[in-house]
Amino acid sequence: MGALVKNDITLPASNRIKNPISPDEKLAVTLRYLATGESFRSLSFAFRISHSYIGIIVKDTLSTLKKHLMPIFLPDLSTIDLNKKASEFWTKWNFPNCVQAIDGKHVRIRCPEKTGSLFFNYKDYFSIVMLAMVDANYKFIAIDVGSFGREGDSGIFLKSTMGQQILDGSFGFPEKKQLPGSDKVLPHVIVGDEAFRLHPNIMKPYTRQSARHDKSKAVFNYRLSRARRVTENAFGLLSQVFRVFYQPINNDPVTCDDLIVVACCLHNLLQDSYLEENGQAFFDERDSSTTLQTNNLIPITRGGGFTNAEGFLVRDSFKDFFCNEGSVSWQEDK
Repeated sequence: MGALVKNDITLPASNRIKNPISPDEKLAVTLRYLATGESFRSLSFAFRISHSYIGIIVKDTLSTLKKHLMPIFLPDLSTIDLNKKASEFWTKWNFPNCVQAIDGKHVRIRCPEKTGSLFFNYKDYFSIVMLAMVDANYKFIAIDVGSFGREGDSGIFLKSTMGQQILDGSFGFPEKKQLPGSDKVLPHVIVGDEAFRLHPNIMKPYTRQSARHDKSKAVFNYRLSRARRVTENAFGLLSQVFRVFYQPINNDPVTCDDLIVVACCLHNLLQDSYLEENGQAFFDERDSSTTLQTNNLIPITRGGGFTNAEGFLVRDSFKDFFCNEGSVSWQEDK
């Protein structure tokens, strides 16, 4: 009676595992960590699991969640209907032929061992860079995670899969389309800030100095900013729901990468649920001044490197459209 025989080794009854940790408990621990950002020692008191083993649970659970959630909530771009995304941007944000908005953020982390200054960024802390494309409903459509904090913005975009696809023409943009109520036929574009290079398929604002002396350029910058702020709202929502982003993430770089990917997948799941229930995006008309902020998601550095001559022509055509047939009543007040 009081012993267990396994592999010819007799174990005392006191060493048996009476209540092994179930998959449900492991998932609960991981979601609690994502939602609160509590330390493993704090979680150990709540779940009665040693803090060292909680670290193992979180690492393994995040890896498993990433494997199963990514194909569902971050599918391959070739499966996305970009024409539908462009229609949503025009309907919700008054920017035609726009399929995505792009932005990058530094996610604060604890300095990994034996990495020197690889993760040390221009803001004087350690970080991993997250590059993301967001649709008109604040959903992450494509993300690139894992670049070192010390890397420049242009280099991060160029080495990312999405950046290479855009620049070599394999991204899969829809055919050029006539702008609403206009005879202008322009390519579909992605909108970003000053950190990205100007390209026929990537629109960035005019410089502040040139916009200060040209009202039409200022109007274009406003309209582009209005469409691009979906990225800021998406990052704000992400950090509000998953408070782990409110302090430096104390995990190894691989686990940090998995954490960011899983958080984006769960964010998309919540957005899908909200849209199904309400039929519209949360924060449908949020003012820029009230955009959710967090001190641990910092923009990548400004300055987009080389530009493309055709990109200037496409941007000027959008500018003329916004100041004529595509104008809206409130843009002159901004």
